[in-house]
Amino acid sequence: MSAVELAAVVVTVASVSGVVLLGVGVRMLARTLSTLRDGIDRLSADIRPAIAELQRSAAQLGAEQRHLDEALSALRSVSGTVDAASRLAYSAFSNPVIKAMSLGAGTARAARAIRQR
Repeated sequence: MSAVELAAVVVTVASVSGVVLLGVGVRMLARTLSTLRDGIDRLSADIRPAIAELQRSAAQLGAEQRHLDEALSALRSVSGTVDAASRLAYSAFSNPVIKAMSLGAGTARAARAIRQR
């Protein structure tokens, strides 16, 4: 066997070994990819109901927030009305009440002055 033939045999054996190792690596990669796909499918099946529930909850919270905003607007309106009514009552009753108190105090002084004489 000559050196050229020996070199050809070594190159052939190395090439076949490389192809076999490459095939084993590709097969292992395919198995890993298949396992990963199965895991993603299971995860997707588990997550879909949770996402649907979250969407329903978000819609319900949005509706409740709108109701709360409406209630707060009504409360602000009532608060403004009560403030206006209290200012009106104060201005309507404060002057007569002060006058009545003054009249009562003056009458009491006059009665004391008459009693003392």
